[in-house]
This record gives sequence, C-alpha cells and structure tokens, in this order.
Amino acid sequence: MGRTNPTFRDTLGALEDRWGDYRRALRRTDQPYFDQLFTHAREHADAAGLLNHQDPMAPVLVSIALEQQRAIEALQSRVDALEAAVDEVPDEPASDGDR
Repeated sequence: MGRTNPTFRDTLGALEDRWGDYRRALRRTDQPYFDQLFTHAREHADAAGLLNHQDPMAPVLVSIALEQQRAIEALQSRVDALEAAVDEVPDEPASDGDR
C-alpha cells in the first residue's frame, strides 16, 4: 500500500512552487538567497516530517532560523578568535615622528 499523506519533502516542493512568482519578482541578486532559504528547509525535512505540523511554513521557518543561528555562531567564533589574536599582538612603541 502507498502513503496516503504527502511527505514533507513533497509539501516543501509544493510550497516552493507557490512562492515561484515571488522569487521571480525578486532582484536577480536576491534570488540565490531566497533559494538558500529553501535549501535550509530541505536540510531539516526529516525532523519537520516527524513534527507533522498543521502549518507547513512553521517547520520551514524554524529550519531556516536554525541554519541562520548556526551561521551566526560560526561567525561569532571567528570574530572571537580574530579579536583574541589581535589582543595578543604587542603594541608597537611610538616613534618620535608620531608625537
């Protein structure tokens, strides 16, 4: 017997199709960013399918937020490491010409 309910990946594909006009209306430079949002949602489709939420946009938005939080944390770690490296560099003594 086959499945009676569409998978979340099927639902996600249908959502992406419904947003197609919006995507086409975006500036070309913004379209890859829009596409990345759905990529984030697909990366968490297994968890979203288990949730079986009444509104499929809810797990899509949480998946996007989760991936963006992951990126924020990675960037924050890089900033912290760079700041620590800068703090470790000794100050150069001022030359007489700088006074």
